Amino acid sequence: MTEQRVLITGAAGYVGHQLGELLAREMSVVGVDIRSRPATFPIFTLDICDPALGELLRAESITHVVHLASVMAAGRDREAEYRIDVEGTENVLKACIYAGVKHITVTSSGAAYGYYPDNPKWLEEHHRLRGNPEFGYSDNKRLVEEMLAAYREKYPRLQQLVFRPCSIVGSTTNNKIGELFSGRAILDPGGHNSPFVFIWDQDVIRAIQYGVQRSASGIYNLAGDGALTPQEIALLLGKPLRKPPVWLVKLLLGVGYFLHLTDKQPEQVMFLQYRPVLLNRRLKEELGFVPEKTSAEAFAYFAREALGIEPVAEAVEGMA
Repeated sequence: MTEQRVLITGAAGYVGHQLGELLAREMSVVGVDIRSRPATFPIFTLDICDPALGELLRAESITHVVHLASVMAAGRDREAEYRIDVEGTENVLKACIYAGVKHITVTSSGAAYGYYPDNPKWLEEHHRLRGNPEFGYSDNKRLVEEMLAAYREKYPRLQQLVFRPCSIVGSTTNNKIGELFSGRAILDPGGHNSPFVFIWDQDVIRAIQYGVQRSASGIYNLAGDGALTPQEIALLLGKPLRKPPVWLVKLLLGVGYFLHLTDKQPEQVMFLQYRPVLLNRRLKEELGFVPEKTSAEAFAYFAREALGIEPVAEAVEGMA
């Protein structure tokens, strides 16, 4: 066992639980979450906004925190989303300072760059984080990163490792990204053909493990090599590609939101129009972590294992 003593927030979640099981093989691990889940490591039922978090960090002599707890899907309660993502992160940081934690890993998101038509073709870590005020998840991630920058300046002894993941996919993916591709057709509002970048969930877990083991610091896009356009995704899944006009999609979302048939608002059509496409050069060359699967390989694996769709062989070969 190593000397690291790790606390994971969101430890009962999709990534947190798998990460905890992996890290517990080599170091002392505890987790916190608002719900319980069977695990080989202790998971305490605790809200990340609870001031008691600092005392728990002290009591467990925690050296490393992995902050994963977040709101993953846009809903109707922007205040609750802000409380969890922004105020929750601030409470975690304050608790780390109070307890003398040495290192924190935070999963931000590629969404922090924002969904804009003038985004660079490939986004790198030095590009400005703009978020989108009309898209709470994106804007909250921008605010979190601004907070992290302020803490790096004020508390340099707390080392920070910040990952900006793209769309995470795996055999048990059950999120909004998965829903996009489980229907009868692939949607590309306005025909922008804006590419998606994917990362295999096991690569995410291994990247965090890699960073914790080395107490690495810095900011890194977390993505597989390459990208897939909606047209390529449609070919791979053997599904038709639909390009409805943006105004029609916004109209349908507006009606659906009003009737409580969906939590997506009309403005959020930008999520499909202008994807942030993440370059992983720094991840590989500076951090030294190389994802096992490319974007195409990760998506093909997701299609096969999670969607139950055998990818069209010719399409997979053409994207290799």
